[in-house]
Amino acid sequence: MNSPPSRRKKAAPPASTDSTNEDVSQQLDPGSATITVTAVEVTELTQEEQSDRLHLERKVERAFFEAGKALIELRDGLRPAVGDRRLYRSTHKTFDEYCLDRFGYNRSRSYQLVDAAVVVDNLQKCPQIVDILPTAEGQVRPMTKLEPQDQQEVWLTAVELAGGKVPTGRIVKDVVQRIMERTKVLNTYQIGEVCQILVKDNPDLRGRGGCWAIVSAVNDFSCSVRMWDGEHTVGLQHLKSYDYLPAECEQMQLISDHITRVYSDSLEETVKSLLQLLGKVNRPYLTAVEEKLLKLLELEYGRIP
Repeated sequence: MNSPPSRRKKAAPPASTDSTNEDVSQQLDPGSATITVTAVEVTELTQEEQSDRLHLERKVERAFFEAGKALIELRDGLRPAVGDRRLYRSTHKTFDEYCLDRFGYNRSRSYQLVDAAVVVDNLQKCPQIVDILPTAEGQVRPMTKLEPQDQQEVWLTAVELAGGKVPTGRIVKDVVQRIMERTKVLNTYQIGEVCQILVKDNPDLRGRGGCWAIVSAVNDFSCSVRMWDGEHTVGLQHLKSYDYLPAECEQMQLISDHITRVYSDSLEETVKSLLQLLGKVNRPYLTAVEEKLLKLLELEYGRIP
């Protein structure tokens, strides 16, 4: 009798060594992860490098000042003996047009930089200020209408309030306000009044001393006036009324209108000098010859209304 066939046992699969079947979450512990950081050695600056860095930092800080100084020389030069130094005259009739085309500066921005450069120049003359000077035009702007000695006082006070550092524009503005309140005088000038310009060491009024001006706007501490070469803002301490009668003021207004129609930066120097002389007459009328000369200039330059 034959024996029944034996059942063959299936071979058990070998134990898997594939780590993918294991519980990865048990192997990786985020809390015990190690981050390797490579240390980078920072070398100290050499004496020469420190000097280079300070020099470049000063150039950045003084950029607005250098721009203002350059604009001043482009406009009217720093060396009058050289002659006509309007370096924009070959391409543009006026300084305002030149600044707008070349730098994208409107009139306001150009004169902000010019005024700021004048203030910084003045601050540099004070021995106590040499080490801490403005680093931005906005820090200087509140001081532009003050007298030079007041500008220095304001800056020294602002630096002290800032803890011996360069003060913000807000600090400077607050100090300026105190100075102006302390020295505030009543502005009694009236629109249309004729005044004489007094320079009193104010560089912004260079070449305009003794000129007559007609008040066009009355501000708290200054007046906007029309002179032979255009509109200007002048502090009260730089004005002296001629005390003309109303009819005489009206006559001066007519003369001012005639001069304004003729004057421009593109005129020949002789013509501008003549207009400047007419702008300094200390009487409320022109002589017959002066009137003829002015009418001739109006005809020549085609500005008759």
